Amino acid sequence: MKKLIPVLLLFICYNLKAQEIVTFNASDGLTVTATIYEANETSPYIILFHQAGYSKGEYKETAVKLLKLGYNCLAVDLRSGGEVNFVQNETANLAKQKGLSAKYIDAEKDMTAAIEYVWNKSKKQVILFGSSYSASLSLYIAKGNSKVKAVIAFSPGEYFKPDMIIKDQLINFDKQVFVACSQREFSYMADLLTNIPDKLKTVFKPQEGPGEHGSKCLWKSCPTSKEYWLALSMFFKKI
Repeated sequence: MKKLIPVLLLFICYNLKAQEIVTFNASDGLTVTATIYEANETSPYIILFHQAGYSKGEYKETAVKLLKLGYNCLAVDLRSGGEVNFVQNETANLAKQKGLSAKYIDAEKDMTAAIEYVWNKSKKQVILFGSSYSASLSLYIAKGNSKVKAVIAFSPGEYFKPDMIIKDQLINFDKQVFVACSQREFSYMADLLTNIPDKLKTVFKPQEGPGEHGSKCLWKSCPTSKEYWLALSMFFKKI
């Protein structure tokens, strides 16, 4: 039993180090809350952005797997969102208290602040990982941004009309991008990504089932999650 105690303490300390709540400010002064998952200080970062109505809790399960693939993660509460997996969206709650606009497009401020936070911490290019509306914003923000290496986008779409047309914003897109969606969304995805050169894009749809909208497709509860993870792992090897 005594031999097990040091091992148990080491396991507990590792988990305390690997997961931490952090905050930083968006350009309009709003405090943005995020969870940082860090296995190795020298590893590159993936910044995880949730879908509509959700929080950083969308990535409780996914971030742990990404750590094993050699990436640190920052899961961000965006001002447009809510609760998921019993995790409250602290940024959205604060934005509401302050009376700030919380449209999808307003979350760009939070996402840009997250990039700056990670850049100042690691000085390494980041990978943006978006789900639904934040997938679209990730594509938009990444273009021409020297601090972004690649984009992983689950179910992006035209969520900002008439203010912005994402398809038009993807002209001259200059990053490697992995886009995944459900079977139902695939033809729409192909059209949305027309302006991205084939050499830069990898588009995936599941073959063994209908799949899911957004990054929920990576959850164990999704019957086709293994398909998505295999395709995503192959993309990581590519970049």
